[in-house]
Amino acid sequence: MLQGAPLIGASFSIGALTTSNIFAIAAVLAGNLCLVAHVFVLNDWSGIHGDLKDPNRARRTFVAKGVSRTEVGYLAISLLALGLLIFGLVGATTLVLALAIASLSALYSAPAFHMKGAPLFSSALHFVGGALHFLLGYTTFAAIDARGLAVSCFFALVFTAGHFMHEVRDREGDMLNGIRTNAVAFGKTQSFVAGLALFTAAYALLVALAAFGFVPFVLVLAAALYPLHLFASLRALRAGLTFESLGQLRRCYRVLYAIIGIVMIVTLRLP
Repeated sequence: MLQGAPLIGASFSIGALTTSNIFAIAAVLAGNLCLVAHVFVLNDWSGIHGDLKDPNRARRTFVAKGVSRTEVGYLAISLLALGLLIFGLVGATTLVLALAIASLSALYSAPAFHMKGAPLFSSALHFVGGALHFLLGYTTFAAIDARGLAVSCFFALVFTAGHFMHEVRDREGDMLNGIRTNAVAFGKTQSFVAGLALFTAAYALLVALAAFGFVPFVLVLAAALYPLHLFASLRALRAGLTFESLGQLRRCYRVLYAIIGIVMIVTLRLP
């Protein structure tokens, strides 16, 4: 999702596929790859002590693979520096958006702030971050306008909904480590329902955007995917929202949104 959003954003604003435009897209994707990697590496670096206590995560940590925390810290800094350098070559607006995303990541993960443990505020960070990732690609070829902001809200909703589901899946580990996420503060089922409501809102918004011409009209058919998403969600709920059932749900909705993303890109390129 994080890597696809800038590509889709660029597809909305690119116009003609010239050689220079293709190079610009490649630069945005390379910069975003570094930026997203930085976000995840920073989060792993910050939360390593808690991850080592979490039975679902301990075996997959960088410490378990023989990498030191210092080395991971240097990697996070290097990825950020490289990503910002690439975005600086793309344009000033894109660089500012990349800096904003890096700042949101620091607020969420860095020990000095650690807003991961601030219910609702952590979700607000993800909402803004999801929108900015789309705009990262959109502003490569166009200024931010009403259409760009409207479509970015779809990605913001999906990203935030996914964050709620992630917190539900990791609730036991977060409780063990004293991290007050939404799922810890409000309960597993309540947070799951909130995430499902946001996913539902994302589908509804996409249909509305298609109806009003902000995205290709064919995307009204995304409504046909919603029953599949709802079925998978209810299956996870009936299974007790276990780590495994939520993992299955995540794989399901990732496939559904990948389909939506591919349809967006293909239809935007059709004459």
